[in-house]
Amino acid sequence: MLIIGIAGGTGSGKTTVVRKIIESLPKDEVAVIPQDCYYKDNAHIPLEERLKMNYDEPASIEWSLLAKHLRELKEGRAIEMPTYDFITCSRLRETIHIEPRDVVVVEGILVLTDKELRDMMDVKVFVDADADERLIRVIHRDCIERGRTPQMVIDRYIETLKPMHELYIEPSKRYADLLVPQGGHNNVAIKLLTDYIRSLLKPRNEI
Repeated sequence: MLIIGIAGGTGSGKTTVVRKIIESLPKDEVAVIPQDCYYKDNAHIPLEERLKMNYDEPASIEWSLLAKHLRELKEGRAIEMPTYDFITCSRLRETIHIEPRDVVVVEGILVLTDKELRDMMDVKVFVDADADERLIRVIHRDCIERGRTPQMVIDRYIETLKPMHELYIEPSKRYADLLVPQGGHNNVAIKLLTDYIRSLLKPRNEI
């Protein structure tokens, strides 16, 4: 099993890169583990307080559970991946059944900040994009998918996203094996990445 870590700022195009990796490989060969599913369960905290919490720092993620699930997949055991509701900022009861696959992609803004997780990865990728492009994508996504107004998104960007990006996400770039500038639009870098993944899979599949 290959574990591929894909990090990058919010709205950088990570999802597009992951989708193109999946499309380039045989069907059902890739499992995707989003970091966002592993936010700590804060259901015991009042909603008003949950909405004000910082979800862009490493302390917001249950890294121990994510690492445990990766180890189980690598050992050939299926997992029940948690799910998260971004409107109520709480973990849901429903889980997603994930079977072991030849390639497991761990995707999220902070996945390169955790050393235990990095040590489990065969390939570490950082998807880069200009700050203004990321902000536009975040406004579009959060207004449509998370019920926020443009002003709410901009305020959150200034107060939390930007400082957390500079403090945690941008520095994690130094751990990457491959940088993908221009986000999901960089077809050359994505092809290099997918070709490399296939080259690593081939010897394993021949054993």
